[in-house]
Amino acid sequence: MSGDGLILALETSCDDTCAAVITPDGAIRSNIISSQGVHDRFGGVVPEIASRQHLTLLPPVIDEALRTAGTTLDDVGLIAATRGPGLVAALLVGFCAGKALAAARELPFSAVDHLHAHIAASFLKPSEFEPPFLALIASGGHTLLAEVSDHRALRIIGQTLDDAAGEAFDKGARLLGLGYPGGAALERLAAEGDPGAFDFPAAARMPGLDFSFAGLKTALLYKVRDLGERETERRRADLAAAYQRAIVEALLLRVRRALQQTGARRLAVGGGVAANGPLREALGGLGVELDIPPRSLCTDNAAMVASAARYSPILAFPEYLELDVYATGERR
Repeated sequence: MSGDGLILALETSCDDTCAAVITPDGAIRSNIISSQGVHDRFGGVVPEIASRQHLTLLPPVIDEALRTAGTTLDDVGLIAATRGPGLVAALLVGFCAGKALAAARELPFSAVDHLHAHIAASFLKPSEFEPPFLALIASGGHTLLAEVSDHRALRIIGQTLDDAAGEAFDKGARLLGLGYPGGAALERLAAEGDPGAFDFPAAARMPGLDFSFAGLKTALLYKVRDLGERETERRRADLAAAYQRAIVEALLLRVRRALQQTGARRLAVGGGVAANGPLREALGGLGVELDIPPRSLCTDNAAMVASAARYSPILAFPEYLELDVYATGERR
């Protein structure tokens, strides 16, 4: 990105309502994340409820981002918003709000790809992890490996064939009675258990760089049924620990393969699953230069969207008004 002015970014791809302000050189001035907390009773995100919550939460979240940054819209030179992939109804709220704010002031606008944004979290200060590197993105909706040759270019070399790693955590947590979202709760419970108590497959023997977690979820389901309600309750911590170990090992195995196949010696990790402590510890033992952003930049947030906007196409008013969102696959 060239030019003066702060970047205001919005992110509403799922159930977090986010706004952030960063400087053109990647310093975070504010990064506000409002988690809706209304989906746990359903065991997952309900798109219509998420979109209605975004409508309510986004205006005060934007105000808070500007207030925390000590600035106003008068100092903003670029507005960005997540275009996809994500839940269409949720995406539309932030994307249309971003376009409207930009159009009202005739400001330029950047439509950001969510996966690019997770990688661009590593470009923010103080990390400023520069390409080229291998990237692992592991979240509730996406699990993939990509070669990142520069700030704008990435080539996906492995991706999930079914559930993403974050989905595996959430579904496993639900099977163990931990509610939604379940990743953090399962990690806390797993800390009390024996990771070697059960042997879950996690498609570890599957060749290549693609991921598969559906079989792991099914294995946990069958184990819970076999044990019965009373024994499952008694051994919940062991089940959580073994299940978490299987997810971490599946991710670690394919990262090792990708590092060997590409010859990369630098690795960046993003997405909500990157907040998992055992995964962070395991990746730290790979012997490569590693960048894992702070946990606040691993889960969905708008600072990463603003970072990606610096390396995404910037459209002048009114070129962006007819742009639409997309659920899957980047639309050119």
